[in-house]
Amino acid sequence: MPIKLGLIGKTNTGKTTFFNSATLSSEEISSYPFTTKSPVSGIANAITLCVHPEFKIQDNPNNSKCVDGWRYIPIELIDLPGLIKDAWKGKGLGNQFLSIAAQSDALLHVVDASGGIDSTGKITEVGTGDPISDFADIEEELIMWYHKILEGNREKVSKLINSGSEFVDTVTDLYRGIGVNKFHVKESLVATGLEEKNFDDFDMVDSKKFASHLRKISKPTLIVANKIDVDGADKNFARLRERYNDSIVIPASGDSEFSLRRAEQKGLIKYSPGSEQFDILKSDELNEKQINALDFIKKGIMGEYMRTGVQFAINVAVFKLLKMNSIYPVADETKLADKKGRILPDLILLKDGATINDLAKEIHTDLTKGLLYGKDLRYNLRLPVDYQLRDRDVVSLVSAAKK
Repeated sequence: MPIKLGLIGKTNTGKTTFFNSATLSSEEISSYPFTTKSPVSGIANAITLCVHPEFKIQDNPNNSKCVDGWRYIPIELIDLPGLIKDAWKGKGLGNQFLSIAAQSDALLHVVDASGGIDSTGKITEVGTGDPISDFADIEEELIMWYHKILEGNREKVSKLINSGSEFVDTVTDLYRGIGVNKFHVKESLVATGLEEKNFDDFDMVDSKKFASHLRKISKPTLIVANKIDVDGADKNFARLRERYNDSIVIPASGDSEFSLRRAEQKGLIKYSPGSEQFDILKSDELNEKQINALDFIKKGIMGEYMRTGVQFAINVAVFKLLKMNSIYPVADETKLADKKGRILPDLILLKDGATINDLAKEIHTDLTKGLLYGKDLRYNLRLPVDYQLRDRDVVSLVSAAKK
């Protein structure tokens, strides 16, 4: 299954423009609340350097594509309806939003860095809104939802623990449907200093503190400071970085990225998503307005922030927040090909710490039967089944059956 990234935030922060630019979709973009009335899913890509130039061969990608030496790995991007206050109680589109957000592996929290929306998400005069408060409002809704799950099942959890069940197992089962595992629960207990306290003695402050940390580590989130192209947004971007210094804050202009991808799609420019530059190919087909817009993007966005931020946010979410490594498994170790002769056909994303055995499971569960070892084809080394894979490893798997 591809990685799922959820776009969250208040209405009118530019989530749908970000989504469209990343997926080249054309979902409705408007300034009235709840334009996105239901979750919309599309395919975007995480992008990383391909290994084929290093091996001096030409690849034939199967589950991804390679363009100019860059691998484009499909991921699922979900544009979620904007939240309102008390969404955790089921108000507005709260229940739908939260249930889909919970299925995401990581969240991209889009805020309007221009300060162009009020506390309810309605368009207001630029500079009068507060993106710091906007972020805090949505974050509180997520925390309260996690808190509600625990408090709403307090009696059930207490009974299970008093009948001999472990707290970690019981609470993990409670949150399992939203991607929480035992590590998350254990880490949250330690981080909040509650590991020695009986659950029956948890007061509301304790349970909320626990829920807050559990939400943070089970659903890693970065902040997208969108509309950075608007005057004054740079000041709010600086404020966001200072206030939320334990989070990754990425400046972005969804409008600029959308313009570049549309122009590239029409053959007017040469541009690779996430690139720090673009080249105009057909200047004679551009009108004055388009030329001015591209000039602004080149100087005002890329000149200031190096990139539009859209693709960068996706890459950071996949490779930094989720700590994924790019692994290239092959069947034929001499040609670096699969059984059909395709060279470096697949790129599999595995969490940091994943082993040769985990790779075998990911490819096919039957591969783990009789698995002897893996082989590092860059350095011609035999790797034990518990070897922890590194980013850009190219490996073959050797089993008793294959041998």
